Amino acid sequence: MMIRFIKNAILMGCGICCVEAEELPETVISASRMVEVLKDSPYSVALIGSDDLLGDAIRTLPEALRDVPGVLIQKTTHAQGSPFIRGFTGRQNLLLVDGVRINNSTFRSGPVQYWNTVDSNAIERIELVRGQGSVLFGSDAFGGTVYTHTRSSNFLDQDEGWFNQNTAFYRFDTNSESHVGRLETIFGEGGKWGVLLGISVKDFGDIRDAGFGRYNNTGYSELDFDFRLDYAVSDSATLTLATQYVDQDDISRFHSTLDNTGFVLDGNVITAGSNLARDLDQERSLTYLKISEEEGAGWIKKWSAVLSYQTSQDSQFRDRSDPSDLTDIDLSNTNIDLQTWGLAVNFESDLGPGAIIYGADYYHDRVDSTGSRTGNDPREERPIADNSEYDLFGLYAQYRWEPSQLPKLEATVGVRYTYAKADIGNVFDESLAQDVGAEQDWDNLVLSGRVLYRATDNLNVYAGISEGFRAPNLNDLTGNLDSRSGVSESGSLDVDPEEFITYEIGAHYESDKFGYSLAAYYTEIDSIIARVPASSATNAIVTTTNGQDGFIYGFEASGFYNLSSQWQIKAQASWQEGETETELFIGGPVEEEYVSRLAPLMGSVSMRWSHPNDRFWIEGRVSAAATADKLSNNDQGDTQRIPIGGTPSHVIGSLYAGWQATDDILLTAAVENLTDEVYRVHGSGQNEAGVNLILGAKFSF
Repeated sequence: MMIRFIKNAILMGCGICCVEAEELPETVISASRMVEVLKDSPYSVALIGSDDLLGDAIRTLPEALRDVPGVLIQKTTHAQGSPFIRGFTGRQNLLLVDGVRINNSTFRSGPVQYWNTVDSNAIERIELVRGQGSVLFGSDAFGGTVYTHTRSSNFLDQDEGWFNQNTAFYRFDTNSESHVGRLETIFGEGGKWGVLLGISVKDFGDIRDAGFGRYNNTGYSELDFDFRLDYAVSDSATLTLATQYVDQDDISRFHSTLDNTGFVLDGNVITAGSNLARDLDQERSLTYLKISEEEGAGWIKKWSAVLSYQTSQDSQFRDRSDPSDLTDIDLSNTNIDLQTWGLAVNFESDLGPGAIIYGADYYHDRVDSTGSRTGNDPREERPIADNSEYDLFGLYAQYRWEPSQLPKLEATVGVRYTYAKADIGNVFDESLAQDVGAEQDWDNLVLSGRVLYRATDNLNVYAGISEGFRAPNLNDLTGNLDSRSGVSESGSLDVDPEEFITYEIGAHYESDKFGYSLAAYYTEIDSIIARVPASSATNAIVTTTNGQDGFIYGFEASGFYNLSSQWQIKAQASWQEGETETELFIGGPVEEEYVSRLAPLMGSVSMRWSHPNDRFWIEGRVSAAATADKLSNNDQGDTQRIPIGGTPSHVIGSLYAGWQATDDILLTAAVENLTDEVYRVHGSGQNEAGVNLILGAKFSF
């Protein structure tokens, strides 16, 4: 049922839409931590269901957002993907899995690889809220908050008595000869309890394009496991125990290795890599226990409590040896082991003429870190401070009401208090030639306000102001990594929190034949933590400092038009502009420059035909991006990923089709990049794949 209405609902935030408007009241989101119809949300929201993930041949979680306006998916490698949402990426966007915070204190600046550690085959739906700020979900939520809901048994929707359903899924793509498989079993007693067990096995090969050819060592392997038990404690309360695990092996940072021999892309040069090897392995697990009640008695109408435990291990092997000199051996290894405990409670109550959401959340990180490099003291090579802890605590409340004097108006106000503390165990001090420790803490109060005006039965208009806050994390304070095209970066204990304010106006319109969503925003950036040379010397160490102020503004649009009951057109587009004032070096002069990896004008348009009985459909889609040549100083130096002069424009055509052959067999097919275009998403470490036939099959038994 959930899959059906997600597929058919008007998804105004991302241009996915329906034919039957009467199904709209079923479509709900959690942008406000309240159940609400999408059209009535005072936010810019995108909702992606499991049918969309399957039908669009989605390979990873980040790729699921590729046709959402305002989002650019940067891939340092084929195994990674870091969404740029309204100009922000990595730790300045917030990722939640079933409401549990995935962001932690080791996230580095710029693109991160952790979004791809959520198995896209285990996702039921994805909700993206752009420009929401930090009131509801805390630190980091600047560009957007992505809330992923994983698959469950849906035992409450089953008939009474025993139920059991098994599914097998297989996906093959011809470009890289990649194989993805998933087995899943669901069983239980309808209305009482249910269990889901799933395992995904992925073997990705090396991608190919018509310009560079085969990208050696861009393939990798992955194993995913997920388990979920839901139990009805009462008629309105449910207890959930879930665990998820992912293991990814042999992920090569292609752009910085000798496999990248450099080439010319539409006249723009991409420089070659220099490392013999730069390979990553990563593991992540999440286990949580949740109890929730949807129809409580008394003042508290709804409530939930979640206890979570996460682990992650990031390892990197790097070979910087000179292949022409057998005596020049330069090998390094780094490893970060992280454990995170989390506790979050959330309540919803009626209060006067409205409803209030309120609660608290707390996360505690424990970090161990090791490193080594040929000829160096191992303490100097740790990627982050060893034996460290980090605490993040928040209290929040948000009130929504409809003034009786203005029945068409709805107002929302919210507040959050945040306290963060870093307890740094062992960080190497070169001047003392020994490990030292330190403690730092910060607190902050952020506010938000939103109004929604129901102009007509079909049109809602909204406006809002949202504050964002991000406390410095362990990477800001003690990070010791290479970034961009091999630039060494070190943390600083002197950085302060980042703060943002986003102003936004938008509109949602829907009718049986036509619908659209529009949003315009302006974000002020205050004291962003940036990488800045310590001095004006050419070889100066790059360190973190609150060295940037600036702004980003943009426009997003999506819509649909139903030509008939079988034909539908969809389109989406986005544009953004941004500048920062950046210190050329610490304490030096300030220079105005573009925001790093500023997304160009982008968009897509598609036409879909569905058979009258909905058992067969086919869709053609054209996606395009303009030239991305507005480069920051850092971008101009990142020539292994960003071509000298900028990333050229591209236009890509693709076809997608599906056939429900029987009640138990679903077949899908896609041909992406029909014209074998040679192109690259701005900021990525390799080009996208050339022409690619993707075949999928899902069997229920």
